[in-house]
Amino acid sequence: MPAYNAASTLERTYDDIPRELVDEIILVDDVSKDGTADLARKLGITVFEHEKNLGYGGNQKTCYDRALELGAEYVIMIHPDYQYDARAIPAALRVLELGICDVVLGNRIRTRREALDGGMPWIKYMANRGLTMIENLMSGQNLGEWHSGFRAYRRAVLETVPYHKNSDDFVFDSQFLVQCVHFDYRLGDIPVPVRYFDEASSINFRRSTTYALQTLRTFLRWGLHKSGFRSTMFERDERDEPTKTPVTETT
Repeated sequence: MPAYNAASTLERTYDDIPRELVDEIILVDDVSKDGTADLARKLGITVFEHEKNLGYGGNQKTCYDRALELGAEYVIMIHPDYQYDARAIPAALRVLELGICDVVLGNRIRTRREALDGGMPWIKYMANRGLTMIENLMSGQNLGEWHSGFRAYRRAVLETVPYHKNSDDFVFDSQFLVQCVHFDYRLGDIPVPVRYFDEASSINFRRSTTYALQTLRTFLRWGLHKSGFRSTMFERDERDEPTKTPVTETT
């Protein structure tokens, strides 16, 4: 769980995680100011604390590094803001175990009515639909949405994708999925409920616009890479070692 100021929703997210299927729960705290790390420790979660704020993408890099170091065969990333339903973890895990997909996303937009009734703002719904349609066309995929904070990966995906070459900002998510497509991993999704409420995290319109433009730029970089203008974002470097982000571990 990549966390920043998630104290008000962390316990609810944690309570829904099926502990009988999960060997270890990791939370990386990106210098929260609301006691997120302290609460996580009280819940028995393995906590890693950044010494300085690294951003959403930077947080995920630490999450994946630590999960790999702990020997995880399957990794579930879920936002601790209770916007995504952790009870769907068994379904995502089963799809991976059966070898049907290598990457599974939680799709909040099964129907327009469900998305809007779940509190998703109309403007965010339209932006999500429009950008997802463009991304599917450019990538040859058919995902219900590309912008989910519920993601499940096989270990091989994290060992192959050069995610340390990605942004530390929100566009990290889009970059990671484009890289998965580039390396021929199979992507799929499962339906999850929509939960928008006051405590759930959400980026503002300006940052959403920046995110969309950076996502399109990622596809441009991918296209140029395939045309011969090489980008390290799409080149696996066997010599790369995960960046050792300064963190403090507590349990």
